[in-house]
Amino acid sequence: MAHTFTPDVVSAILHHMNDDHRDDNLLIVRAFADGAASSAEMLDLDGDGGSWRFTTESGESTTTTVPWPSGPIDERPAVRREIVALYDAACARLGIQPRAHS
Repeated sequence: MAHTFTPDVVSAILHHMNDDHRDDNLLIVRAFADGAASSAEMLDLDGDGGSWRFTTESGESTTTTVPWPSGPIDERPAVRREIVALYDAACARLGIQPRAHS
């Protein structure tokens, strides 16, 4: 069974991803689910991966779950590491230069 994070932790991460990293959400979805997605938002996460809702070019809304690159996690600090790894992997798949991480 996947490790779950407390609702306040999930809410804070979703808020941060959907407010500060909308473009990253879209890159992740384009790389791992639908290369033609026109918008994306992170819906949820657990120890196994993150879930995103995205809209296709035809206007259809669907969801996808992408596993964490390093495998299952169970600690809050690992979430950032795994989302950064997903972003970097998405950029590599899409041939985009990733930005520096601070």
